[in-house]
Amino acid sequence: MNPHDLPPATGWTLARRAERMNPSVLREILKVTERPGIISFAGGLPSPRAFPVAAFAAACAEVLRADGPGALQYAASEGYRPLREEVARMLPWDVSPEQVLITTGSQQGLDLVAKVLLDPGSRVLVETPTYLGALQAFGPMEPEVVGVASDDEGIAVADLARRRGGARFLYVLPNFQNPTGRTMSEVRRAALVQTARELALPLVEDNPYGDLWFDAPPPAPLAARHPEGTIYLGSFSKVLAPGLRLGYVVAPPAVFPKLLQAKQAADLHSPGFNQRMVAEVLRDGFLERHVPTIRALYKGQRDAMLAALEREMRGLGVEWNTPAGGMFLWARLPAGLDAVTLLPQAVERGVAFVPGAPFYAGAADARTLRLSFVTASAEEIDRGIAALAATIRDARTALAARGG
Repeated sequence: MNPHDLPPATGWTLARRAERMNPSVLREILKVTERPGIISFAGGLPSPRAFPVAAFAAACAEVLRADGPGALQYAASEGYRPLREEVARMLPWDVSPEQVLITTGSQQGLDLVAKVLLDPGSRVLVETPTYLGALQAFGPMEPEVVGVASDDEGIAVADLARRRGGARFLYVLPNFQNPTGRTMSEVRRAALVQTARELALPLVEDNPYGDLWFDAPPPAPLAARHPEGTIYLGSFSKVLAPGLRLGYVVAPPAVFPKLLQAKQAADLHSPGFNQRMVAEVLRDGFLERHVPTIRALYKGQRDAMLAALEREMRGLGVEWNTPAGGMFLWARLPAGLDAVTLLPQAVERGVAFVPGAPFYAGAADARTLRLSFVTASAEEIDRGIAALAATIRDARTALAARGG
């Protein structure tokens, strides 16, 4: 009997929260882009050219030589103490290592925050648009997710009071935001912190891209201005390698113990061997030497995409921004076009992107799309943007023929 012909198992009843767990829209899109020959601007993956393989080969050998059994044993849930100390030292405000919780990627940090702070029906405020992975992390807790009006400088602070409504926290990515690539200005950060204090509104600040600036570093983090009212999330994925699955949460003493308990229940601890390797790599100031090479690489790729957009999209009615760092550029199609509908047409021409609609908590702008510029070469960027422009040109022609 073919095992696929067996009757379904009976007796399983899913929790209500499980019904709110949906496949990642981005992951489903990435399956389409895996076709041979596709130039993908879709994934949010760092460039493998930036991975410091030699540094980790040396760190791996040293960690095993110095204390192999300890590195391979169970470890403390809070994280490897020297790594927590290094994180505290790196941050631009006074942080105690006792406030640092090492997580299995900053995505786990979002999951822990959701478990500790959200009940069914709790209100959460987010930017418009916001990081899709955060929406997925919050969703199973069954909150009411409310988008706050946002512009090129980030959250529109004037809209916060109208949306506050007992919200548990505001989730925000001030630096080179995913998906838009925008950066919150100094003036806006100061106003946001002042308003958050007045409203007694906690902040959850996600900063995976903050070190990837091109010409000048971004303004100081929100957490540096309001440490007692901010949970701060960081990651080693974008500055070292995502395969390590290491991030961190810096939390005020009022909430740290509960985040730790949620971490213990989730996975006991993040990989201790990986933590020791990262601590070893960071020990002699490696990031200060390594991250500038990533910045130079990504800036060159951003510039290549901007030049290609200017050359290929002129006269098509497409709008785009100029990110000052990070990995993403945000674009908007001409009136009448829909990015979700356009995607399969673009894939047929050999190029892929991420439609913007999944990044919205409420009503979406169907014309928006995200372009990642960090994994494609300059030559691939030229060909991919040319293919995307041809797709848009054909779509506009078809729209006009329908009288749209």
